[in-house]
Amino acid sequence: MSLPNPAELIGAMAVDLKAHLAKRSIAEPRYIGIHSGGVWVAQALLQAMDSKAALGTLDVSFYRDDFSQNGLHPQVRPSALPFEIEGQHLVLIDDVLMSGRTVRAALNELFDYGRPASVTLVCLLDLDAGELPIRPDIVGATLSLAAHERVKLLGPSPLALERQDLVSASSL
Repeated sequence: MSLPNPAELIGAMAVDLKAHLAKRSIAEPRYIGIHSGGVWVAQALLQAMDSKAALGTLDVSFYRDDFSQNGLHPQVRPSALPFEIEGQHLVLIDDVLMSGRTVRAALNELFDYGRPASVTLVCLLDLDAGELPIRPDIVGATLSLAAHERVKLLGPSPLALERQDLVSASSL
């Protein structure tokens, strides 16, 4: 099975997101990308939507439930939200939804900044491997992978998807 083209997915996602926001009468959403792949997807999505909206970024490292097990990633960056969260309609963007734990961490962090009016979840890929009841409102593609496979987004420009085999990688 070949992986989809991210540029084609983002074009379709832009159309779907515009329709979703219009249906919900959301005129001025606040866009937030989850570091780092979600930020790349958010930038491409805003460009495809011809939007000049400000983009917030979240690094959810401190909010992950596996932080005590895995420790701190060496490339942790501070979150940057150039707008209020309280009462705003947020569009939360990530690259790959797998277990749902990154999105849960992002929601926890966002609620520390305030209570949004709504959160729309946008993901480039849903790997259909959820451990939590979290599903995107807008998704580029849904893939089912073997337990030993992962997909990684390469970027920021051009965006590309790479299949990774954890079995062969661990035998190196």
